[in-house]
Amino acid sequence: MTEGTTSAVEVEAAASADEGLIARLEQEGDIAADYLEGLLDIADLDGDIDMDVEGDRALVSIVGDGNDRALQRLVGQDGEVLEALQELTRLAVHRETGERSRLMLDIAGFRARKRSELATLGAQAAEQAKSTGEQVKLRPMTPFERKVVHDAVAAAGLRSESEGEEPQRCVVVLPA
Repeated sequence: MTEGTTSAVEVEAAASADEGLIARLEQEGDIAADYLEGLLDIADLDGDIDMDVEGDRALVSIVGDGNDRALQRLVGQDGEVLEALQELTRLAVHRETGERSRLMLDIAGFRARKRSELATLGAQAAEQAKSTGEQVKLRPMTPFERKVVHDAVAAAGLRSESEGEEPQRCVVVLPA
């Protein structure tokens, strides 16, 4: 076989690995959904659980039936409660599977809205760095927030890096 070609066996192995990853992530989602349904029952809150797989993560969302106000208590101020619930859910998955989970939890669309805002912020910071030729330092952010900003900056064609120590770790956008 020549360099640069892929054999049928390699293609089949890659497809099998992808199927295994998806099955594992779906299992994580199922475990998380069971855990979160129990939590909603205890808290006497109504919500539906949606599951998806994006890249190498299971995504689990709690969506309301129109009264998201009740679910906002599970989000907390600036997503603090949501972050804690995500960690507890990851621990529940770890307890069942024995493997570390990178599961992402969203409640009442909070993370989806935040992702959109942060992508805009990252694009604006990249534009500012391009136009001024100077680095742009953003406010301290959570790991999730930094990841979204880094992705937006990369999409704009620039580099960024994180600096500082938690919880004051922030993104610095570097000019071209």
